[in-house]
Amino acid sequence: MSSAPMALPLASLRHAVREAARLAILPRFRTLAAGEISEKTGPNDLVTIADTEAEMLISASLARDWPEALVLGEEAVAKDPALRAAMGTADPAVIVDPVDGTWNFAHGLAVFGVLLAVARAGRPVWGMLYDPICDDWIEAAVGEPTRMMTPDAARVLRTAAMKPVQDLAGYVPAGLFAVTQKRALALAGLGYDRATCLRCSAHEYRMLAQGFVDFVLSGPTPHPWDHAAGVLAVQGAGGVARFLDGEVYETARVSGVLLSASCEAVWQQVARDYAALA
Repeated sequence: MSSAPMALPLASLRHAVREAARLAILPRFRTLAAGEISEKTGPNDLVTIADTEAEMLISASLARDWPEALVLGEEAVAKDPALRAAMGTADPAVIVDPVDGTWNFAHGLAVFGVLLAVARAGRPVWGMLYDPICDDWIEAAVGEPTRMMTPDAARVLRTAAMKPVQDLAGYVPAGLFAVTQKRALALAGLGYDRATCLRCSAHEYRMLAQGFVDFVLSGPTPHPWDHAAGVLAVQGAGGVARFLDGEVYETARVSGVLLSASCEAVWQQVARDYAALA
C-alpha cells in the first residue's frame, strides 16, 4: 500500500449511500413482489431488486465523483467472481454491500443496512455502516475514533469493558458453518450469557462498536463487503479484530474465521473457546 496520504471525498461517499437508500432501498421495504426476490446459492442467500439497484446507484455516483477509485460491490462479484481479487489489491477500492441483511429485508424485518469501506491494497482505511430506517451511520477511519453520526450530529463510541465470562454476549453465525462444526459452535457458546445472530453484519458490528455486545464472529468465508467497515468501527471504538489464527484483517484473505471483540481480554477468551474453528 502506498504510504502517501489520500484525501477521501467523504461528502460524496456519504451522499452516495444515503441517496441509494432513499431511492432504491426504502421504497422497496415491505413492498417487494415475488419476482423481485431471487436466490443466489440457496433460500438463505437472497438478492432483491433493491440490492442491484442500490449498488448501481452507488457505483454510478462514485464513478462521477471519485473516478480514481475502483468500486466493487457484492452483487458485481456474484456475477463475476474474478472481481473478488481486486478487493485485496486495488488502491483505492470502494467495497459495497448495498443491502446487508437481505434475508431480513426480503422478509420485512427492519434489521438491514448498507456497508461501504474504502481499502488501500487490502487494508481498510475508512468505513460507513448505515441504517436506512433511522438515517444514521457509524463512521470509522484509521487513526480516528469511531463515531455515531446523523445528518446533524456526531458522538464518539466506545466498546464495552471486560466482564465475567458468563456475562459475555455476542454474535455467532452458526448457519454459515458446516454441519460437522455446528456442535462445536453450540458447545463453545454455552458458557456465555448469549450467543446469537442478527443475520446482518452491519447491525452486529454497530452493536459491538456501541458497547452493547462483546464480540462478533464471522463465518468461514469472511467476505470484505460484510466485514471491512465493521473491523474499522470496532478498532476505532477501542476493540480488536483479528483472525482466530492471530493474523490481522486484510480484504485479500478469502478464508478463515474473523473475531472482533470489545477488548483484548475478550478476544483472548472467545478465541480460546472457538479455537477449533481456526
